[in-house]
Amino acid sequence: MKQSPDTPLPSPEERRRLREAQSLTQAQLAAKVGVSRETVRSWETGRTTPRGRKREAYARALDALTAPQPPAPDPAGPKPGAPKPAAPETAAPKPAAPETEPPAVKPPAEASLRQEQPVRVPVGAALIPLSTADEGPADGEDPAATPVLTPSQAFDALYAFCAPALVRQTYLLTGRRELAREAVERAFQLAWQRWPEVAVDRDPGGWVRATAYEYALSPWHRLRPRHRHPEPPPADAADRVLLDAFLKLPPAHRRTLLLYDGVGLGLPETAAETEASTPAAANRLLHARKAIAARLPELAAPEELHRRLTALASGERLRAARPPTVRTGSEQRARQWTRAAVAFTVVIISATALTLRDAQDHYEPPVAPGATVQGVPPKVAPGPLSRQELELRAKLRAELLNGPERLMPDDH
Repeated sequence: MKQSPDTPLPSPEERRRLREAQSLTQAQLAAKVGVSRETVRSWETGRTTPRGRKREAYARALDALTAPQPPAPDPAGPKPGAPKPAAPETAAPKPAAPETEPPAVKPPAEASLRQEQPVRVPVGAALIPLSTADEGPADGEDPAATPVLTPSQAFDALYAFCAPALVRQTYLLTGRRELAREAVERAFQLAWQRWPEVAVDRDPGGWVRATAYEYALSPWHRLRPRHRHPEPPPADAADRVLLDAFLKLPPAHRRTLLLYDGVGLGLPETAAETEASTPAAANRLLHARKAIAARLPELAAPEELHRRLTALASGERLRAARPPTVRTGSEQRARQWTRAAVAFTVVIISATALTLRDAQDHYEPPVAPGATVQGVPPKVAPGPLSRQELELRAKLRAELLNGPERLMPDDH
């Protein structure tokens, strides 16, 4: 009996791309296939391969994602006298309205720590080269089919979607509300300064997330006066115990656990973002789970740990600044750094010019050290006075004040 070959599937990276292109979460795709979210994540990372009926169901779900959506028919029917299109191939399909506008989607409450990337296509479209944009649409292409956003609109769309979840994530990393907001704002300010690079990145949200994590976990914050005292803990006792256990983990283990069990990244993506090898990231994850389970045995299951972390982050009222404020702050910071660099350059040039002006323009030989001169007679002190000299000195001392009354010549 000949066995039928397995249903072909795309690569793991293509599977994830197809799901994100339709703005579906791993949980939503898992519900369609009839498996758990962890199973779909394993399939997308390539750790496991679906087999049997699950493979066929997964292949059908991916085929449904790749199939083009037919345009909705006009309920009023064709207008009388309207010309009939020559061929179906030449009629360009009308694009969906949400693709041409910045998505104002708010993450659901049960996935407040996760941030998928449905804004990846609009963000990339914001940097269409001017030469290509000026050429106009191709033959038979609808001009409205290509969404064109300005850089500020694309940045605002990315910020509106990623910032709320990112503030909650950085709060779990640090346990400080102000530091979480500051880290997210600094990360987006840096993203705005490097927007040509971030906009064409494969994962703009991941770029900003990695920058915010690095800033939030910097050890230099402990030297700041306002960070020497802890902030008020959560109101719920269970949340306080969980946050205390989570903050006692080493920063690398804390970040790995948050990315894998909180955000929902795969193990290779977690290792790449933490700049570690896959085995090292797996060991950090196991040690972090073991440490959490030692203090809270009820959180030994990853699903329960994810639910509690989400509830802990959602219980805090954390709000990010508005996108125009972040962009303005980024531009002001860039101007300040530019002025500081110019001022420092002027100081260096002035010091160099002053040094060149005061420097010697010819060679001066050094002065030789002193040497002892031979043959000079030693200095001789006066000897003792004679008797006549002593009498004369006594006479002069006695008459110096008033002197003699009258000078008279001596008679000889």
